[in-house]
Amino acid sequence: MKLDYLLLEQIDAVALIRLNRPLSLNALCAELAAELAGVLDRLEQDRSVRAVVLTGTDTVFAAGADIMAMRNRNYIDVYTSDFVTVDWERLASFRKPVIAAVAGYALGGGCEMALMCDFIIAAESARFGQPEIKLGTIPVPAAASAWRTSSARPRPWTWCSPGAPWTPTKPSAAAW
Repeated sequence: MKLDYLLLEQIDAVALIRLNRPLSLNALCAELAAELAGVLDRLEQDRSVRAVVLTGTDTVFAAGADIMAMRNRNYIDVYTSDFVTVDWERLASFRKPVIAAVAGYALGGGCEMALMCDFIIAAESARFGQPEIKLGTIPVPAAASAWRTSSARPRPWTWCSPGAPWTPTKPSAAAW
C-alpha cells in the first residue's frame, strides 16, 4: 500500500503510524483520513499487530483541519458530503488498542483524533486545544463522539469556550 500522508512501521507487535504532512503541521484532510482508515482496516486484520501507536512529529501531533483545503467549501457542501464523518470515525471503531503519543500541538481535529484513541501519552511539550471558536465556529460533530468515548471525561465544552490550549501538566481549570 502506497502511503502519501502517513508513515507506517511495525515494531514487534506494535504498529507505529506517524502523521506525515510536515509542511502543513500535519493538518488533517480528507485524503489523510481515507489513508488512515485504509491502514486501520489492514492492521485490524493483521494478527501480528496487537496495538497501534498514532503520533506526529516532535513539535506537532496535528494542527487540526486543513483550512486551506476547506476554504472553497460552504456549509451545505460540507454537510451533504458527510465531510466530517467519512473515514474520520474509523479510528473510534478500531478494535485493537490505539495509543496517541502526543508531542507539540494537538489542536481542533488533532485534539479530537487524540481523544478517539484508547489512551493518550502526552509529552511535556503537548498542547491540546479546540481553537475553532476563534474562527467563528464550533468543533465538528466528530468531537462529540470523541468526547463521549474518551476515558478522560472532563467537561469538554468548557475547552472550547476560551479557545486557549491546555497542557498535560496544567489543564484548563474550567475543564476539570
